Amino acid sequence: MTPRPRRRLVVAAAALAAVAFLLAGCTSENDALADQYLNGDNKGYISGDGTVTEIPEAERGEPVEFAGTDEDGAPISSTDYAGEVLVVNFWYAGCAPCRAEAPDLQKLSAAYEGEGASFLGVNVRDQAATAKAFSENYGIGYPSVVDTDGAMQLAFAGKISPKAVPTTLVLDKEGRVAARIVGRVSEPSILDTLITSSLDPSAEPGTDGSGTATPTPAAAGAS
Repeated sequence: MTPRPRRRLVVAAAALAAVAFLLAGCTSENDALADQYLNGDNKGYISGDGTVTEIPEAERGEPVEFAGTDEDGAPISSTDYAGEVLVVNFWYAGCAPCRAEAPDLQKLSAAYEGEGASFLGVNVRDQAATAKAFSENYGIGYPSVVDTDGAMQLAFAGKISPKAVPTTLVLDKEGRVAARIVGRVSEPSILDTLITSSLDPSAEPGTDGSGTATPTPAAAGAS
């Protein structure tokens, strides 16, 4: 008898253990990865510094068209969000800054429900089960495309860096990239303002279009 079958069993067991580790990481009450990131030790992660870029309307180019499937296998495409402002967040479960920003993204998503702005995650690395476990653990109410084939990243080529995770994009009502945050969304109020500006480009930030100060949906929900 050759030793190959035994070797295959060892390799298979190691693979199963790796999957179990990832899932355990998604459901751990003591999220050491996020704590590590928040404490300033970001070793092993390639992430931006939270740089915000707003793109003038005349320079936004063509609408981004995309299609994929979410954690439950349901189809998702750009046509599902036609006429809406869309926030697209690129993430994966083992990314510490992704974990750190997840609660804030969910709060903003809930605040804008029914207000003409939607959120969509794009998991750039994990399988569906891991992505779903992450969403359940953090109470994420919006879907994420499981981008195992890289189709979503290809659709947004030139708009994002494949090595900068997390990255968050704000698409205007025409489906064009209006703003980009490279790195963790550390100040939710900034993303809140970017969304509001895309919902009503004619209004100055923090006004109703007439110059009168008015709270954004997220700010109103916090009051």
